[in-house]
Amino acid sequence: MIEWRPLGTGARPVPRPVATPLVWAGAFGGALVLVAVLNSVVGTGRPGLALLALSLLAAVLGLCARFTAAPGTAVLCWLFLNGFAIPPAGTLTWAGPRDTTWLACLLTATLVGTALARLAHARAAYRRLAPGRGDGPYGS
Repeated sequence: MIEWRPLGTGARPVPRPVATPLVWAGAFGGALVLVAVLNSVVGTGRPGLALLALSLLAAVLGLCARFTAAPGTAVLCWLFLNGFAIPPAGTLTWAGPRDTTWLACLLTATLVGTALARLAHARAAYRRLAPGRGDGPYGS
């Protein structure tokens, strides 16, 4: 007779975040490709669209990163936004309130992505370790 046994016994560990240099490499490559695609499709006159796309990229990168990677990820995305997504392309400029807002937006997106990932992992770990949890809504 065949006896079925679960393969995974015991608590599964919470996934570890990706190393910071790898996240920064992803931010560099992802921002480069994203800005190049946006510039070829819609042109350089739409910084709001580029900011939105780079914020989404920063949030996605934050899902697999440590909190310490957030400032570097935001700065790398801002460099591509400022240097290549707004005219004149290839020139870094600093317009105080605008660039401060852009940096804050990118940093917030990265931190939100990282916080959501940490909460999801903590919740999953709690559900795996909580005693007496049944299959149904009221336990079994």
